[in-house]
Amino acid sequence: MNGLVIDTNVFVSALRSADGASRAVIRRCLQGQCAPYMSLALFAEYRDVMGREHLFVKSPLTADERQELFHAFIAVCKLTEIYYLWHPNLRDEADNHVVELAVAAGVGVIVTYNRADFVGAELHFPELRILTPADLLKEG
Repeated sequence: MNGLVIDTNVFVSALRSADGASRAVIRRCLQGQCAPYMSLALFAEYRDVMGREHLFVKSPLTADERQELFHAFIAVCKLTEIYYLWHPNLRDEADNHVVELAVAAGVGVIVTYNRADFVGAELHFPELRILTPADLLKEG
């Protein structure tokens, strides 16, 4: 099972569409084909975004269904505590914790739609790959 970190934008996309690559990635996690990792900071970000109802106006899921999917997803995530902050100094400061989680968990993949946000870090992790959901699915 491949370990990965799923950026918030991928989960939101899965909730906003009836189909697509983000939905397929979340489905793989729920089926045990991928092992998603979660930190307290990323969990807080997910919770915050889940409360933004305006993001889900066109969602095919009801608020209760979105909450159920969120709880199911969290249940399969491996909680990882981050003891050392690597602080890669990304352009978007809010993305630093995603990299820190990936490093602390020892996973090799961050799945995001904002690949450009992870480029140009002052601290590099060559073994860490940044993939879109479609790229991840192509790899199998």
